[in-house]
Amino acid sequence: MCTVQSSMENKKILCYVYDNMADFEISLALHYLRNIGNYEIVSVAENLQPVTAQSGLSFVPNVKISQLTDLEPFEALIIGGGPINNKQNAVCPLIKNLLQKNKLVAAICFAPQFLWRAGVLNEHKFTTSCTQKDICLHKTEKPFPWENYHDVRCITDKNLITAKGHAFVDFAQAICKYLNIFKDNFELEEHFNKIKSTV
Repeated sequence: MCTVQSSMENKKILCYVYDNMADFEISLALHYLRNIGNYEIVSVAENLQPVTAQSGLSFVPNVKISQLTDLEPFEALIIGGGPINNKQNAVCPLIKNLLQKNKLVAAICFAPQFLWRAGVLNEHKFTTSCTQKDICLHKTEKPFPWENYHDVRCITDKNLITAKGHAFVDFAQAICKYLNIFKDNFELEEHFNKIKSTV
């Protein structure tokens, strides 16, 4: 059983971590969720071995996916991009379960590969940095229902947020808006417009 205990005063966000993930794509979102939204960030992976991100930083998962028997304490799952890996599927049932419980799932860059393998993209609009050329290079047969793909920076459809890798600021903003961590939309827009004007 997962050792992370439920608490109404201690809101929690899951973050899937894995080798060679693009940690910069999710750092801004996690920063605001922790420091403004007062969420506890719980890293989750297939096992508890340290993983090394593309930045070279190592991350030690807090809990194994198989230990997450109670999802009620968690309001969202955030997944950063990373290389296509057709055998990396342990997170897929977790994604589907969270969406069915009306929890937020947010995936950026190549991370929608997990959404497709979870079987949820047929029901949602999405975007991704992954192209059909990338798919051919990795011998993955039709990984996305392209009829639901939208060539935009970031898109929110029901309780699913997806974004292209370069749109990590938009991604963070969409997550913060969905979870209402700012007092109103004016404060949200004012805050992120300042960031966007400097990048």
